[in-house]
Amino acid sequence: MLELRSLDAGYGGTQVLRGVDLVVPDGSIVALLGPNGAGKTTLLRAASGLIRPMGGDIRLGGESVLGMAPHDLCARGLCHVPEGRGIFPSLTVKDNLVLQSKAGQESESIERAVSAFPRLGERLAQLAGTMSGGEQQMLALARAYIQKPRFVLLDEVSMGLAPKIVDEIFEFLGRLAAEGSALLLVEQYVTRALAAADYVYLLNRGRVSFAGEVSEVDAEAIAEEYVGGGH
Repeated sequence: MLELRSLDAGYGGTQVLRGVDLVVPDGSIVALLGPNGAGKTTLLRAASGLIRPMGGDIRLGGESVLGMAPHDLCARGLCHVPEGRGIFPSLTVKDNLVLQSKAGQESESIERAVSAFPRLGERLAQLAGTMSGGEQQMLALARAYIQKPRFVLLDEVSMGLAPKIVDEIFEFLGRLAAEGSALLLVEQYVTRALAAADYVYLLNRGRVSFAGEVSEVDAEAIAEEYVGGGH
């Protein structure tokens, strides 16, 4: 379980998040929704150790990890798939996967990646930067998947992708949650996010304005009020 407790965070002297409480249970998908500038990406960056919180606590599996470096959080099973994907475009698909693998487990990692996204198996020798946007996103997710993550932070994984690719990605996210991972999903497409999620948090001006089960919310109302009509 991933927990944020009374989290304050920002950049320099500018506070973005104010007293955020959020829980992502194991084996679940939690959608984090809100307008641009609400603090969603800041929250993911704080949770993954990329920025140091101004206050509050972050806990993984009941253990405080506040102030830990990203590589230490990764060792505890946390993966962050950022907007922009974070792959190495000048390396082959295979090399991108090998770099993310543990020593001696490279072949197993590649097999695991291809089991999640079979089309990557046809692209192993291809430079990652020459693939389509959808294939690059699959590679980014596969790089997280081969680490057998306990906690996964996802920032706009469907942005700019064709609907068929988005379907494949969300099917994969469901599989990841079914395997026991805790997923925190920032997503622009409200109805798509809510269809996949178990719980939802609405973030507005750095504060949580709603937290509850997906069954308690109206997707159309959220899309109109919080995300400017995005579906």
